[in-house]
Amino acid sequence: MTAPRNEGTLADRAYRQIRQDIIEGRLAPGQKLKLEALTASYSFGMSPLREALSRLTGDQLVITEAQRGFWVAPLSVEELDDISRVRALVETEAVNLSVRQGDAQWVQDVTDAFEELRAVERELPAAESPLPPNLGDLWEAKNRAFHAALVSACHSPWLMRVRDLLYQQSERYRRLSLKSSRGRRAVHEEHAAIFEAAIKRDALRACRMTELHVQRTADEVRLALAALKDAGQLTQAVA
Repeated sequence: MTAPRNEGTLADRAYRQIRQDIIEGRLAPGQKLKLEALTASYSFGMSPLREALSRLTGDQLVITEAQRGFWVAPLSVEELDDISRVRALVETEAVNLSVRQGDAQWVQDVTDAFEELRAVERELPAAESPLPPNLGDLWEAKNRAFHAALVSACHSPWLMRVRDLLYQQSERYRRLSLKSSRGRRAVHEEHAAIFEAAIKRDALRACRMTELHVQRTADEVRLALAALKDAGQLTQAVA
């Protein structure tokens, strides 16, 4: 029978598309996810949509209540702080292992990813200005690739699974904050400090710079969330 395989393929596609729309804010925090509307928007049937939403519930991107349906998970400053704290612990451990274990190919991959990120960061507008959407998307992709390259030699599948979950949660907060003006932050200098320490095999400094980077990101997102909430742009999406 080929139907289950086809349903699985459709569910995978639905999962990826809805997940991306949640992370990028096209589906707003706290928004009710009505199956009929999702069917019309994504052109998937009820079965793959339900499976996709169940998987997203496991990712903590969707919440559900018995007999009441699904909602995009809301945001809160408390959750942001918790995610950032745990992410710093996991990310620094992955960086530590990679710096100590990475081979010549790891060095090349990290260098290539950093150079691509640096090229984009040279185009960033003044710190007090919001990022243009297209440039923001490109920066997110290069930022994700750089941090992924840094931890790629940790050789711990479970550590990477937890790290990836935390990264996607933090990216969701960071993406939302791009709607507000950015703080006066030298983000490229932070990336350069992490890169230089990693390439020099200074695991202690690479971890410390990574920890500070995660914390500064959380601080900036917290300010942006407060500004958006005060402006009435988030309503009940942020607790």
